[in-house]
Amino acid sequence: MAVALTLGYPCGPDGVAAMQQQLSSLLEAQGLSLASLEVRTRVVPHAVQPSLSPLPRIRNIVAVGSGKGGVGKSTTAVNLALALAAEGAKVGVLDADVYGPSVPMMLGLSGRPDSPDGKSIEPMRAHGVEAMSIGLLVEQDTPMIWRGPMATSALTQLLTETLWGSSCDGWLDYLFVDLPPGTGDIQLTLAQKIPVAAAIVVTTPQDVATLDARKALKMFEKVQVPVLGLVENMAVHVCTRCGHAEHLFGHGGGERMAAQYGVPLLGSLPLEIGIREQGDVGTPIVAAKPDSAAAQAYRRTAVELAARLAARPRASLPIASSLV
Repeated sequence: MAVALTLGYPCGPDGVAAMQQQLSSLLEAQGLSLASLEVRTRVVPHAVQPSLSPLPRIRNIVAVGSGKGGVGKSTTAVNLALALAAEGAKVGVLDADVYGPSVPMMLGLSGRPDSPDGKSIEPMRAHGVEAMSIGLLVEQDTPMIWRGPMATSALTQLLTETLWGSSCDGWLDYLFVDLPPGTGDIQLTLAQKIPVAAAIVVTTPQDVATLDARKALKMFEKVQVPVLGLVENMAVHVCTRCGHAEHLFGHGGGERMAAQYGVPLLGSLPLEIGIREQGDVGTPIVAAKPDSAAAQAYRRTAVELAARLAARPRASLPIASSLV
């Protein structure tokens, strides 16, 4: 039997191989055999907040939030973006933390982005993804001493004036927006003016982190941004010498929160020194060590969130839209 599938999310060779094995087993149980499997990917724009429409160059904006700082949100956002790019998607990262931008360092970006017409900005590119951050437009040690309206205006300009997709056919399948911690002005602007297809909330297992993550989750619900699920970061540490696994920040906090609020736990990510080291030198673990257990955990989580987004309603777009 020849089977052809069209998926609404990216699926690399490993995913296709796993799918082929599962299909073969199912068909063999019915007395059939799998002669061939053809898998295609077609990522489409998904529904955003009422009264907003997807942006012309971006099929899906995914917000990455947390209720508090220090949970590894930016590290998670960058590695998830690289993971989807490794699966074959066209991906970008927007650093929305204008007060403490960290994406340029994590991606190893330096210098200033080009402006072809003096109005728009070319995104910078590293490790297969496009990126933009206020950190690329000012000196590294320059503080952003701005009131809320100035910060939100800067975010809106970074989003709308960047020529997203300029290095990959003119559009992105996914743009990850790395939000600052909390539920303040930036998050409100994101909800009111920026068409967001979905959000994920990053937390660590301990109770104090999940308490704040609950606030982020409820915030997205109030502003009508669907939450795809939770990502539990720093879930377990495995000693590099003896292999002993320890839950340094507690155990099961993400699972309990997911069950309480009826959202999926998209994945549990390890606490590993290599993740920190690679982020500090500008080569995230997914790019530096793609076969490592940590990189594979990011890739599983990324595919899970993309698959769940693919199951959501599509956006209502004009028939002639280039994003369909």
